[in-house]
Amino acid sequence: MWKKVATGTITLAFVFSSMFWFASCAKKQVDTYESKPKTEMGEGSAGKEGAAGKTTSSETITELTEAERLAQVQEIELANKMEVFESESIYFEFDQSDLSSEAQALLKKKAVFLEKYPSVSLLIAGNCDQRGTIEYNLALGERRASAAKRFLMALGISEDRLKTISYGKERLADPANNPVAWSLNRRDSFKLLR
Repeated sequence: MWKKVATGTITLAFVFSSMFWFASCAKKQVDTYESKPKTEMGEGSAGKEGAAGKTTSSETITELTEAERLAQVQEIELANKMEVFESESIYFEFDQSDLSSEAQALLKKKAVFLEKYPSVSLLIAGNCDQRGTIEYNLALGERRASAAKRFLMALGISEDRLKTISYGKERLADPANNPVAWSLNRRDSFKLLR
């Protein structure tokens, strides 16, 4: 009986020592692999193909991330420029649709923007003050919007990128009924379309 116990103990000892030996070998292999420089692990030779200059997948991911970051920055810059563009209106004298020198200067600035961003279209909205009939103000608003459109077209902006609409006296910048408010309401406003 003692012989069977001794044989079983020896067998168990052998099994445990073998397991310990295999486990320690596996650990050493992992440690050895992790401690090697990237060029020894094959990443340098497999990921980059010598003088051909091909990049590793991790470098491509970094480049794509950088490209995406740059695109986001450009999108934010464009959104800010569009906000400024849309915030600047041109103004008209009472019952007039002729462009003042200030209006022409601002439209030239807007034309430069439109040339720089050819994928953007523009909606020009003619507006009037509260005085006069609805029908008269709608017609006057259309003349004001058309005057800006013709000017931009003369500067080289394609007609198919320019749309006009008249709101007449429906969309007041200032609802007060006084000369200051009237002067703010007689305007062309601008909306960029993408």
